[in-house]
Amino acid sequence: MTTTPAPALSVLDLVPVRTGQSSAQAIASSLDLVATADRLGFRRYWFAEHHNMPAVASTTPPVLVAAAAARTPRIRVGSGGVMLPNHSPLVVAEQFAALEALAPGRVDLGLGRAPGSDPVITQLLRQSGTTSDVERFPDHVRDILSLVSPEGATVRYTSGGTYDVRATPAASGMPEVWLLGSSDYSAQLAASLSLPYVFANHFSGQGLERALELYRTQFQPSESLPRPRTFLTVNAVAAPTREEAEARSLPNQRMMARLRMNRPLVPSETVEHALATPEEFDGLGTQIMAAARATWFVGTGDEVAAELTAFAARHGVDEVMISPIAGAYEGEPMDAAPGRTRTLELLAAALA
Repeated sequence: MTTTPAPALSVLDLVPVRTGQSSAQAIASSLDLVATADRLGFRRYWFAEHHNMPAVASTTPPVLVAAAAARTPRIRVGSGGVMLPNHSPLVVAEQFAALEALAPGRVDLGLGRAPGSDPVITQLLRQSGTTSDVERFPDHVRDILSLVSPEGATVRYTSGGTYDVRATPAASGMPEVWLLGSSDYSAQLAASLSLPYVFANHFSGQGLERALELYRTQFQPSESLPRPRTFLTVNAVAAPTREEAEARSLPNQRMMARLRMNRPLVPSETVEHALATPEEFDGLGTQIMAAARATWFVGTGDEVAAELTAFAARHGVDEVMISPIAGAYEGEPMDAAPGRTRTLELLAAALA
């Protein structure tokens, strides 16, 4: 009798901010969490890029990656991801070349095409001329791949002549570049560029099977990546009891409802507030919450570990990146995240 091998686990962190918590406290709790993930043997720890959201403090992945690298000796650290249309490719390349020098062999550069915010913030971020042209996203990915390599890139003048450009003067290595997405477009682009690919399943999960099939069947082998390489992201909460896990998932369910219904966003609620005010959401809100919960992995450590193992096997991946979305109870310390920490601890123990 054979058993299904357990997947490697990684972490995606949006640096959640809860009611009454400062940005400094939220970041401190995430840096405590990355140290926990490192100690428990998680494979990698990525920070997302989101802007102008009261419940999310992960606005600048390179800064957070640098802090995480300084706090950990082993785990891979990176972005999940940098939203490339918001930034100059050269600036991104320089930032991650510096991170690679800071933590050699441990840095991942995940690149995405979505804005990561509302239209007003998107316009403010993209006041940078042609670098904000979303249609040129594939060209900008190629630029970064060249710029972060030890060989650098060559600019050719229309009038003749060349100019060498490097993200850092004497690179001895380069960050591993991943393409992120939740659509056919991102899967096909990753395949054509011979890049590893991450499907952002924690968004909704729609189109997962088709995206993986497109990526795997259209993948163009290269010397650096001879075979397709992919993993998936999921939202997860593990607790000592299923009842506690379900309760800790409720604040994030309600945040999803606010997003989908265009209601004003607020810092993440406490579990007590979410339980005490169900009347804040009508029938549509309840439906949105139920639909979100249906795609999440919530339960005891053993239950979630078993579901993750089956999920990884079903989709042919050896790694799953969890976004630990456990909410907080009133009275829990502001500079720590006990529910999120417990999720990592229980899953590591169950999959050991």
